Amino acid sequence: MSRGTVNKAILIGRVGKDPDLRYTPGGTSVAGFSIATNFRTKDSEGNWQENTEWHNISAFGNLADFVGNYIKKGRLVYIEGRLHTRSWEDQNNNKHYRTEIVANTIQLLGPKPEEAEGEEPVEPAAEKPKPSSDSVQEPPAEGATEEDDLPF
Repeated sequence: MSRGTVNKAILIGRVGKDPDLRYTPGGTSVAGFSIATNFRTKDSEGNWQENTEWHNISAFGNLADFVGNYIKKGRLVYIEGRLHTRSWEDQNNNKHYRTEIVANTIQLLGPKPEEAEGEEPVEPAAEKPKPSSDSVQEPPAEGATEEDDLPF
């Protein structure tokens, strides 16, 4: 790590759509998805306005496999990682940029969306990924954060 620099992003938000799981030619898993975070601001008349910010997330290896197995649209997740900006040129030589969080920690928070509606949990324990250098954490069964306690 370079001295004097920090590149770290921490987010808690809801998954916007089911992740896209792909594989590199070498066989490494790559997962991509987005999460939404909310914040409130006051407008010029003093009224509160709800705002949504979308964040692109990428995960690799065992963490990508975890994402493919457990992350679904609507799920509340904790993401920790680093910011990374990619650039490319399209066929018309227009330059494009995309900033994303390359995740190194993903934690599931709160109940799964279908559990919140009263359905029985169906998350198989046998499919949990093996520990690796990527940090994958499941939420504790008791005392999990209720979504009503979150500031957004």
